[in-house]
Amino acid sequence: MRALLALLLLAPLLAACAAGGDGYGPVPQRVGVYKLGRPYVVDGRRYVPRFDPHYEEVGLASWYGPGFHGRRTANGEIFDARRHTAAHPTLPLPSLVEVTNLENGRRLVVRVNDRGPFRPGRIIDLSEAAARALGFRAKGLARVRVRFLRLAEARGVPPRPTMVRAASRTAGRAPACRPVLLVQVGAFAEAARARAHARRLRALAPVRIVWIGTPRGPLGRVQLVVHEPARLEPLLARLAAMGYPTPHVRRSAGAACRRAAAPAKRGDRT
Repeated sequence: MRALLALLLLAPLLAACAAGGDGYGPVPQRVGVYKLGRPYVVDGRRYVPRFDPHYEEVGLASWYGPGFHGRRTANGEIFDARRHTAAHPTLPLPSLVEVTNLENGRRLVVRVNDRGPFRPGRIIDLSEAAARALGFRAKGLARVRVRFLRLAEARGVPPRPTMVRAASRTAGRAPACRPVLLVQVGAFAEAARARAHARRLRALAPVRIVWIGTPRGPLGRVQLVVHEPARLEPLLARLAAMGYPTPHVRRSAGAACRRAAAPAKRGDRT
């Protein structure tokens, strides 16, 4: 009788061990697809997914797990609460981001493969394992910094890098007319090579390919766009470490300045 009672008492513990010691059972793993998606509305708030290679934001992080473990994520993967993954309302899926807990200094790279959170002030929803690694599982919320690193591996065609102008923090204020720095790492006759270098560099800063005509044919100039001069020196150091020791740096008026300086066309509002 005692032996039977002991087995009954041990059964929940053995089941937890079989599930990985955290109460979550194993789930199948599947590679998701690249997804950006159209603008959508949740609880009256509009979200606009976009590819912003320069994304960095500070806000609240939460975590989710119970009730979602084993379900499909927004890009077709299977949510596993024991893996370092996350949900974000607008970043391309899947992405790799660095999350820093500003309350204890811990950092973690997570894979963004789902949409959410949809509560004011919250900027990312982490898996339970990620919240535990960052030290706020018990607390539930933490103030964090989220920084985009690069797109993660997935099936299909990844979204193309685009120049994203940061929104003004003051409603109704026109974008500042500030010159930008263009850091050109090379010029390539083959489009595939130009795109390959652009993909490699897009996590450092917004990147563009400018095609020009030459007597020998078109050349694609691969350029990084730097909006803040203070970021130039760290960027040049990282480029040198990646094998780009002598990039060409030039100053540009920027699109906002060119629009401000251009003469008004007929039909423009005054």
